[in-house]
Amino acid sequence: MADPKPALVLHLATGGEPLLFALKAEGSAELAGKLAQLVRTGAVETVTTKDHSEVAINFAHVAAAYVDDLTRKTTVFGMHG
Repeated sequence: MADPKPALVLHLATGGEPLLFALKAEGSAELAGKLAQLVRTGAVETVTTKDHSEVAINFAHVAAAYVDDLTRKTTVFGMHG
């Protein structure tokens, strides 16, 4: 079985392709548990990506957000090679 590759998936209210941010496995479940409240209140939250970049996300512009286990090859922000 492949190692988990959690990523934060954001669908912006303006449409377009979703934004994907690679996450470290530790802490991703905690973030997943907070997403509904972040979107509901339109909060701004700083998320640390797998490559240790910090990204400030304004959830007021997000229509849907979830953490997914990406096992397919794709372009993901915060993940090298």
